[in-house]
Amino acid sequence: AIIPTNYCLLTTPSNSDDICLIDLSYRLTGNEPLSILPLTSQPDERAGKAHYKLCDRLKLEKKQRRMCRRDPGVAETLMEAISMSALECQYQFRFERWNCTLEGRYRAHILKRGFKETAFLYAISSAGLTHAMAKACSAGRMERCTCDEAPDLENRKAWQWGGCGDNLKYSNKFVKDFLGKRSNKDLRARIDMHNSNVGMKVIKAGVETTCKCHGVSGSCTVQTCWRQLAPFHEIGKQLKQRYETSVKVASSTNEATGEGEISQTRSQGQQPPPGPRPDLIPRTPDLLHIEDSPNFCRPSKYSAGTLARKCYKDKNCEAICCGRGHNTQSRVVTRPCQCQVRWCCYVECKQCTQREEVYTCKG
Repeated sequence: AIIPTNYCLLTTPSNSDDICLIDLSYRLTGNEPLSILPLTSQPDERAGKAHYKLCDRLKLEKKQRRMCRRDPGVAETLMEAISMSALECQYQFRFERWNCTLEGRYRAHILKRGFKETAFLYAISSAGLTHAMAKACSAGRMERCTCDEAPDLENRKAWQWGGCGDNLKYSNKFVKDFLGKRSNKDLRARIDMHNSNVGMKVIKAGVETTCKCHGVSGSCTVQTCWRQLAPFHEIGKQLKQRYETSVKVASSTNEATGEGEISQTRSQGQQPPPGPRPDLIPRTPDLLHIEDSPNFCRPSKYSAGTLARKCYKDKNCEAICCGRGHNTQSRVVTRPCQCQVRWCCYVECKQCTQREEVYTCKG
């Protein structure tokens, strides 16, 4: 198992260097299992101590640490959510200038600002925890929850409820309680919470009902049905699309109440619409950001830049290399090819050698 040296997750204040959503201080290969800590087989007393120590190692607020300690499955689920969110973020931004590298100080500096990248991090992190918790319930890894009972499913006369559905109801309640409520007067905190809620709503929208038929000769006299979350890659894809269309908002102050309000920025010279001022909490499915992002071309406190980054000729080298050009390196690689399935139960492949070009950004 890969055990990071430190973790932090989903805390909202943006004025501390110790606050982060997902921690990539350990090296990700892309092949890690979703559950990066195996279920323990230690005696109860030793397992309990290990569980408490793990919760203490996570950089959590007091209430979050208490929630972590009260169920032995929570700490493992939090770590799974960190790993899953980090890998998905890297996957979705693998062709971008900012490729979700959050090691070192980059993480803290990104989260202090209101970039669209920050909005994505809050959304993917809350989505990852919601997804991981719902799956942990249905997998029997939690003491306080089990399968989704889904009492509101329709057409109960046509089929009977069965299987073990992902418990999104418990998961949503847990994540909302875990994140807590923030002051409406803190505009940045409200935007961060909004983006976290977007991640949770995308999870909810992707729930599907899966059924399996039971009966003589394949008849469907009885169906076993359960609710299932969409694969997390699909969630990441949808959140990446919302990142692309993220709405920049501006803050203003209501003179009557003294409270801050959020409104969408308008083109120069465009007058605000008549009627009441915008709601304190924007009612939109979009991700929100309040600052323009840096270009991420050169090394800065937000990223390492794109020097030596791999790119794909005629696809994204011009964009990723920021017009600086790219180097071309030729190399010989050997890969399995011409694979065939042999009786019984194994695949036989030849080894093919070919030369390929690798393109990397110039300095």
